[in-house]
Amino acid sequence: MTIWKRPYLLAASSAAIVLGQALTPGASAYAGTSSSGTTLGSLTYAGTTSLAGSDGTAVDGATNEVIPNFVGHQPKNPNLNHVAADGVPSVVGNAVSSDQLAGFAGFAAINHRQQRRAGTGIYTNTQFSLEPPDQGLCVGSGFVLEAVNDALRVYDASGNPLSPTTALNQFYKLKPSIVRTPLTFGDFVSDPKCYFDPADQRWFVTALQIGLDSKTGDFVPPTHLEIAVSRSSNPAGTWNLFSIDTTDDGSSGTPKHANCPCFGDQPLIGADASGFFISTNEFGLVNFPFNGAQVYAVSKSSLESGTSGTVVHINAGVDLLPSGGLAFSVQPATAPSAGDNETANGGTEFFVSDLDFTAGPALGIRANRLAVWALTNTSSLSSAKPSVSLSTVVIDSELYLQPPNAEQKSGDLFLGTLLHNPLSLVAGNDDRMNQVVFADGKLWTAVNTAIKTQNGPTRVGTGYFIVAPSDPNGTLSASIVKQGYVAINQENLLFPSIGVTSDGKGVITFTLVGPDFFPSAAYASIDAAQGVGDIHIAGAGVGPEDGFTGYDQFGGDVSRWGDYTAAVASGDTVWFATEYIAHPATDLTSRTLLANWATFVAHVTP
Repeated sequence: MTIWKRPYLLAASSAAIVLGQALTPGASAYAGTSSSGTTLGSLTYAGTTSLAGSDGTAVDGATNEVIPNFVGHQPKNPNLNHVAADGVPSVVGNAVSSDQLAGFAGFAAINHRQQRRAGTGIYTNTQFSLEPPDQGLCVGSGFVLEAVNDALRVYDASGNPLSPTTALNQFYKLKPSIVRTPLTFGDFVSDPKCYFDPADQRWFVTALQIGLDSKTGDFVPPTHLEIAVSRSSNPAGTWNLFSIDTTDDGSSGTPKHANCPCFGDQPLIGADASGFFISTNEFGLVNFPFNGAQVYAVSKSSLESGTSGTVVHINAGVDLLPSGGLAFSVQPATAPSAGDNETANGGTEFFVSDLDFTAGPALGIRANRLAVWALTNTSSLSSAKPSVSLSTVVIDSELYLQPPNAEQKSGDLFLGTLLHNPLSLVAGNDDRMNQVVFADGKLWTAVNTAIKTQNGPTRVGTGYFIVAPSDPNGTLSASIVKQGYVAINQENLLFPSIGVTSDGKGVITFTLVGPDFFPSAAYASIDAAQGVGDIHIAGAGVGPEDGFTGYDQFGGDVSRWGDYTAAVASGDTVWFATEYIAHPATDLTSRTLLANWATFVAHVTP
C-alpha cells in the first residue's frame, strides 16, 4: 500500500493557532464498538469566519518562491509501462464521444494562478505554489462551492463568482502559510473537502492542519482537523469554525497512540441524517509511520447550530488486520437527498475501503476485495455519550492494481524548457478508494487501477464498484451489484469520482490524458444496469502539465496530479469538478512560474 502525504508543495508550513479546545476525552472510554476501542470527547465552538480575499497582486517570480521541501515519497513507480502485478486486467476501451449529455454546461473554476495569489491583508502573497489542487465540490440552494489546495470560491449555478478566491488559511483564521520577508512559516493546511447538507441547507468545509517550526518549516505538533459550517444556506455568508485535535500523543486530552505525535492525512467526509463523519489516515510526524484509519463522528445538529457537542473517535485501523493489514482511506458515504439516508438501526452511516495493503500481490494477498463498514445508532450522536457501533465485512471484488504513471501529449513547455527538461509523466498515484455515494440503496465508488487496452501497454484506468449493503438486524452484509472497468484505448483516466441522483442515475468523472490528449476534464454516465457509457470531454486540455513537481531540479520526477476529484448530485443534476490544463504552458498570463494547472466545474442531467 502506498500511503503518502500531500506534500509536493513549495515547503511545508508552521505553528498552529488552536481555534478551540476540541476532542477532550470524557472520564472513561466507550467500549465495545470496535476492536480498537472508542474515545468520547467534546467539540467546542471556536468563532466565525467569512469568505474574504482577493486574487491580489502578489508577485510570483522566481526570487520570492521557496524551494519545495518534499516529504513522504513519490508514487509507486515512474515507468510508463510498469506492470504493477501479474494479471493486469485486459479491457475493451470505452468510446470517446464528440457530444455532451443532456443539460451539459460548465465553467473554468479555480486555477493555480488564482490559488497562488489569493489572500488579502496579512495574507497577501502568503500562498505556496501547490501541486496537485485536490478538489472539493458541493452544490445546493443555487450555489456552487469549490475548494482546492489551498483556496476556495463560491459561484452561482451559471459559474459567476460570488466571492473572491479566498486562501484557506485566511478562511480558517490560521497563520499565513508563509511570510516571505522575513522568511517565516505559518500553518500547513491541505486536503480540503466540502459537503452541502440538503436537509438543513448548510455547508461544510474541512481540511487538515499541521503545525510547523516558524524558522525551518519542519512539522511540529499540535495537529488538527479544521471544520467550517455555514450559518445559513448562503455559503458566501458567515461560517462557524471548529477544530479537532489529531495529535494523539496523550497531550491536551487526546488518546495516546503509538508513533505519535501524529496528523490525520487526507480527511474524507460523509454524512447521514444525524451525523457528520470524517475519516483520516494517521501518520506520525517523524518519518511518517502509519497507524491506520481514524474515524470521527460528530452530531450534525451541534455543528450546524454552532454549539459544543460530543466527538466519537474510533481507531479503526486494526479492524482489518485479520484481512491482511491496517485499514486505510475508509471513505464515508454521502447521500444525494435527505430521503436517501439509511434509518435502520437508529441511523446507519456506510463506508467503503479497499484492501491493497502492499500495492501488489505479497504473501498470497491479492487486491480483489473490498471492506464495507457500517456505523450504527448515529441518532445517538447528539447525546452526551453516544452509543454508536462500528462493524465491517470483507467481500470479493474485481481485481484492482497499483497504476503506472501516465504519458501525456507532447506540446510546448515553459518551465520544462527553462530547466532543459523533457515532458514529464503524470502521476497515477495509487489505488486507494475514492469518494463514496449512498444512493438508490447502493454504495457507488471507484479506484485508479492498472489496465491493458487493445494492443497497448499498461495504462491507468478506473475500476468501479456498485455495492448493496444490508444491516437490518445489526449484522452487516454486502454484495456487488455491478462492477467493471473504464478505459480508453492507449490513453489514461485518472482519479475517478461518482455522483449519483436519488433514482440511481450517475456520472463518473476523471482526467483524460495520454499520447493523444492533453490533460482534459472528462466524464461518462453510469448506472447499476448498464455500467458506464461513452466518454465525453467537458473541458479539453490545450497544453501539457508543466508544473514544478515533474522536474528533478525541484526534487520530483513525475508531475503530481489529482489525489482526488469530486462529483455530487443536486436534484436530477450531477455536478463534477476535475483538474485539467486550460491554457498553453507558455501562456504566462494564465500561470505562475512554477505551475499551470486549472480546474473545470460542469453538470449534466444523466
